[in-house]
Parts: sequence; C-alpha cells; structure tokens
Amino acid sequence: METKFDLLVDSCCDLRYDELEDEGIRKVSMIVQMNDKEYLDDFQKTFKLNWFMEQIKEGATPTTSQINIGTYLDVFKDYINSEKPLLYVAFTSGLSGSYNNALSALKMIEDEHGKQLITIVDSKAACLGEGLLVEHVISFRREKKSLDEVLGWLDEMSPRLNSWVTVDDLDYLERGGRISKRSAVIGGMIRIKPIICMNLAGQLINVGKVRGRNKSISRLVALTQETIENPEEQKLIVAHAGDEVAGQKLRDELLNVLPVKGVDVRPMGPTIASHTGDGALAVFSFGRKRQAN
Repeated sequence: METKFDLLVDSCCDLRYDELEDEGIRKVSMIVQMNDKEYLDDFQKTFKLNWFMEQIKEGATPTTSQINIGTYLDVFKDYINSEKPLLYVAFTSGLSGSYNNALSALKMIEDEHGKQLITIVDSKAACLGEGLLVEHVISFRREKKSLDEVLGWLDEMSPRLNSWVTVDDLDYLERGGRISKRSAVIGGMIRIKPIICMNLAGQLINVGKVRGRNKSISRLVALTQETIENPEEQKLIVAHAGDEVAGQKLRDELLNVLPVKGVDVRPMGPTIASHTGDGALAVFSFGRKRQAN
C-alpha cells in the first residue's frame, strides 16, 4: 500500500501485532523482567498474555525497561536521506524515558547526516489511549492524508484524549511510589479503589477514591460522561488487566448512558499491566481538554 509517510509505534500502545503488520507499521518493543527472566513485549505476537496475568495473580512482581537509544537508531538509520517521512507516535514522556531516548537517537543521526524527515510526537498517552490515537493515525494514513494534516490532528486531539483509570490492587501504586505502604494496607482492608486520570503532561494523577469495585466502575462511567464531546461520533475503548468480566460491565454501563457508536473491550498489554496489577480498568474517549495537574 502506497502511503505518504511511514509510521512507527511502541508496544505501550497495546495494539496487536497482526493489526499493525497488516498496515505495514514499524514497531519497537519494551522489555518486561519477571522471575529473573526478560521478555519482549512484542504486541502479543508470541507473548502469552493470559499466562502473564496468571503469574501476576500468583504474586509475581514484573518490572519494565524503557526502549534504549540503540533500538531507535536501528529504525532511524533506514530513513537517512530518505524521501519518505517517518512519524513516531511515542508513549508518554510523563511515564517513561523512551521518548527522550528517541530524541537522542534522532539527534545523533542528524549531527552526522543533517536534518532528516523523521518526526517524533509525544502522545502524552498510554495503553489503549495511545492505541486509540494510533488507530486514527493509521486510518488517516490509509486515506493518504499528508503528514502535516496528521500532525495537526494529533496536536488538536491528543490533549482531548481522556483516560479514566482504576486499579484493583493498591500494592502496585505503593510499589510505584504513588501511595505509602500504610495507605495501601489500610486501603486494601476497606476496599478502597483509587480513581486516576492522565493529565495534560501525560502523567498519572489521583483524582478521587471510592469503596468497592461497582462504585469504581460507576465513577469511570460518570467521569467519561462528564468530559466526552460528540459521543455519537466515537467508538470508545475499555482496557482491562486480567478481568474481562469487569471490562464488559464497564462497557455495558457506558452504553447505557452514552449514544456512542460502540465500546471495544480489549486487554492491557504486559508493559502497562506490570504497573497496574491484576484487575485494572480504563476507559478512553475524546472530549474536554485534560486538566493541567
């Protein structure tokens, strides 16, 4: 398929390998470490996601590594003096150093070879929120829209991508330094569920808490309802970490109150699930501009 630009994505977008491969999309992967072994987050090409979530449920505590400069150099060198532009839609710089590593790799190439037709965009998004942006870019690319048109859309709509998240296991927030160990223990005892969003800088911030799973799902629905714009033009995405039943419940509640085209329920990938733990839920939609902090 002839297109006006090539597209590079990373595995934090949580889209599947076959979906991307069919569109000729280039891919770079995060690394997941667990039980003294390393695994490539390869967009579920070979990575066994169900097995991974079972390991987490049994107490495994995976960690992840950002994409290194060398990985980006391996891709970017193919575009030295190329007449076809490359666009990389990157995992938010608010949660990872990968975006800055990509900038460093590009600078190294341009210091030696001069200005190149490589554009790196900080999505300020994660998980299937990043994936939702990428899916729109893929659609525009298929329609043969210009790179400038796509960049204009990303500039306008990325700040309007709302991500509402809840986690089921507070220990993962404690591990990430977002709450104290004492708060995690007490919160777990009384079934506290935090409500989290991604701010304008692409960082996760706590915006509230409720007691119990059902109330956390209802709160995600209410927040989406409050912030969404033009719902009749949108197909939303619900992401879940190992709890498809809860994801379907969230989908059904959204469909009960919003006149959207539909709601897809999809699994979070291993890099994201490593930091949310089992049972996390998220819903992604376009609407009101995100809060700054």
